[in-house]
Amino acid sequence: MGRRKNNNNNSQSSMNITNTITRFQDEEDDTTVSSNLEDSVTAIDKATEDEAMCDADVSYTDADDDKTSADYYFDSYSHFGIHEEMLKDVVRTKTYQNVIYQNKFLFKNKVVLDVGAGTGILSLFCAKAGAAHVYAVECSHMADMAKQIVETNGFSDVITVLKGKIEEIDLPVAKVDIIISEWMGYFLVFENMLNTVLYARDKWLVDDGLVLPDKASLYLTAIEDAEYKDDKIEFWNNVYGFNMSCIKKQAIMEPLVDTVDQNQIVTNCQLLKTMDISKMAPGDASFTAPFKLVAQRNDYIHALVAYFDVSFTKCHKLMGFSTGPKSRATHWKQTVLYLEDVLTICEGETVTGSMSVAPNKKNPRDVDIMLKYSLEGRRCSASRIQYYKMR
Repeated sequence: MGRRKNNNNNSQSSMNITNTITRFQDEEDDTTVSSNLEDSVTAIDKATEDEAMCDADVSYTDADDDKTSADYYFDSYSHFGIHEEMLKDVVRTKTYQNVIYQNKFLFKNKVVLDVGAGTGILSLFCAKAGAAHVYAVECSHMADMAKQIVETNGFSDVITVLKGKIEEIDLPVAKVDIIISEWMGYFLVFENMLNTVLYARDKWLVDDGLVLPDKASLYLTAIEDAEYKDDKIEFWNNVYGFNMSCIKKQAIMEPLVDTVDQNQIVTNCQLLKTMDISKMAPGDASFTAPFKLVAQRNDYIHALVAYFDVSFTKCHKLMGFSTGPKSRATHWKQTVLYLEDVLTICEGETVTGSMSVAPNKKNPRDVDIMLKYSLEGRRCSASRIQYYKMR
């Protein structure tokens, strides 16, 4: 994943889909926040960095020839570096903290299951908010660190760390009142734990129990990106005088995870899919959705960009965050899908099509994407189907 040149992500602006802004005061930080969820949703604009990670080495098992991609996925979460990145993502972590601390009535004397607990930060928030007990389930070796962190902070009597896969462990209780998880991946569904959360929901959550967060929405827009497309894709046409365009065909099939300057956006943003985590079935993560992107100015389109919003609708005030180009940057960034065509579009013209998303059959943590798009404009006519693989 490369870093986009001249990125100027504006942390002060946010995309307001419903022209509604919700504001609230953080219990610990006097901050005003805004976001761009489908409804009025709260996110973090200014926040301090989270608690520092424990300075400790993590042990690893030797890789062997029998390891699957799922094994490498869990191994990657054994290293403290990925957790440091997520903890320092203040939009992500402070939103979860505010959801818990500002809605203690949801957690008071409740039994909570933290799915994919990592360092245990969400479990610590829940315990501090008054949960009766928290079961923190983590499959990677970070579970060993989480146990130490819980003990160091004096919550061993409230938080039980369980090492293993949700699908394979036994909880000491028959049911839980709340399931909390930070399951989202790049492009929302890449390398995510959504099906694991749904499995835990169906097996352990009480009737009328809470899943937090409970809504996630995927959006699509179009951008001008000539300079970076030339650097990442067209580069292979002439590499020190040699034609390596066979690699170009592979490069364009791999979506790029990177930050996009909001000034590159050419069209409106289209809602593709909203997932209700409290009700959806596992298969609902596969979908085909139509889109219609309307040009807001005369420009070129080199890529489509996907991003997602997350919301907690059961709070006293609707809360959540966005990963869109017009919101404060997160570690999820955005997902850029380069087009084979360069579309010349005039203000008011539309790019129409559909996007199909499904887990890869061999490795469900990977994502297969099929994009159909067409433009019938005054200066450009194009119609194509492209396939992408997030690996």
